Amino acid sequence: MARRKRPLVPGARGALDQLKAQVMEKQGYQVDKEHPENVKYEVAEERNVPLKKGYNGTLTSHQAGKVGGPIGGNMVKELVRMAQESLNKK
Repeated sequence: MARRKRPLVPGARGALDQLKAQVMEKQGYQVDKEHPENVKYEVAEERNVPLKKGYNGTLTSHQAGKVGGPIGGNMVKELVRMAQESLNKK
């Protein structure tokens, strides 16, 4: 079953990719500014997860979480930090 990963807000993909690049750079990863989504391959390699381009249906949910968790988790932490900073300014 193929799913399209698209943001709820149309046009937000660019900003989300920019946030991902910024957050993962802070974590010490090499991020390609043109394709920040490719950082997942570096995270997968570091965590010994056999992620490859194309079909990855053989990965377990545990393996997928080892890759997506650190990326998404760090993005959420950054968004919370930004929201708190914004509230403190008011």
